[in-house]
Amino acid sequence: MEIKFVHISKYAAVVSLIIIIAGLIALGVQGLNYGIDFAGGAIIYANLGQKYDISDVQKIVSDAEGEGDISYAGDKNQDVVIRMKLTDNHQEIEQEITQGLKDKYSIANEDINIDMVGPSVGKALTLNAIKSILIAWGLILVYVWIRFELKSGVAAIVALIHDVLIMFSFVVLTRMQVNSSFVAAILTIVGYSINDTIVVFDRIRENTKRYGRKSSKVDIVNKSINEMLPRTLNTSLTTLFTITVVYVLGVQSIKEFSLPLIIGLISGTYSSIFIAGPLWAVWGEDANEKLAVSK
Repeated sequence: MEIKFVHISKYAAVVSLIIIIAGLIALGVQGLNYGIDFAGGAIIYANLGQKYDISDVQKIVSDAEGEGDISYAGDKNQDVVIRMKLTDNHQEIEQEITQGLKDKYSIANEDINIDMVGPSVGKALTLNAIKSILIAWGLILVYVWIRFELKSGVAAIVALIHDVLIMFSFVVLTRMQVNSSFVAAILTIVGYSINDTIVVFDRIRENTKRYGRKSSKVDIVNKSINEMLPRTLNTSLTTLFTITVVYVLGVQSIKEFSLPLIIGLISGTYSSIFIAGPLWAVWGEDANEKLAVSK
C-alpha cells in the first residue's frame, strides 16, 4: 500500500507549527538558558587524584551558594570540572568552592585551575554560531541548486530551517543550556538531514524521467518517498539507537550534545519525508495536480 505523503504533509506541517510557536512563546516568556560559553562564567578544573562521588562536589558547590554544572574529567574520572555562570559575588563563591575542594580531597593550589569566560566572548560565539549556520545553509542551497534545481534547493533549506527551529523550540521548552555543544549539534543535524533530503530528491529526479509524462508531481513524490522510506528509516533508527546509548551512558557534557542530536535526528528524518519532497510537489503545480492534492 502506497502512503500519500504529500496529502499527509499539511497535517504534519500543523504539528510542526504548533511546536515552533510553543517554543517562540516560551522564548518570549522565559528567554534562553545560556551556558557560560555564551553568558560568561567561570570554569573550575580540579585534579582530585582519586575517585569521588559527584554528589560530594555538588554539596561543596551548594554550601558555597553556587550554581553550576559538574562533570567528571581526566584519567579514570579523577578530575572534576565545575562550570558556573557569572554572578555579582562569583569571586567569593569560587574561593569557597576551591577551599572546600582542598579540605575535602587534600589537594594543593596547583591542582586547581580557574578559567574565566567573559560576556564579550559569549557575544562573539553567538555571532559566529549564527554565521556558521547561515553559511552552511547558503552552501547547501548552491549545491542542491547545481545538482538538481533551484526549487529543490529552496525546499531543502526550508526543511533544514524547520529542523533547526524544532531543535531550538525543544531546548527553550525544556530549559536546556544553549552552549557550544548545542551549536555543534545543530551543524551536525544540518549535514545529516540534507543527506536524507538529497536521497529523496535523487529518487524524485529518476522517477520524473521515468513517469513524468503520465504522472503528476504529487504522484511522483509519493512514489519516490515510499520507495526510499525503508532505507531512510533503517539509517535513521540505527543512528538514533547509537546516539541514545551515548546519551544514557555519557557524562553531562556528552548529554548536552547528544540530546539535541536525538531531537534533530527525528526532526531531520521527518522533514525529509513530510517537508522537502511535498513542498517541491505542490510548488507551482498545475490545476490537475492541485486537484490531486485536495483529494
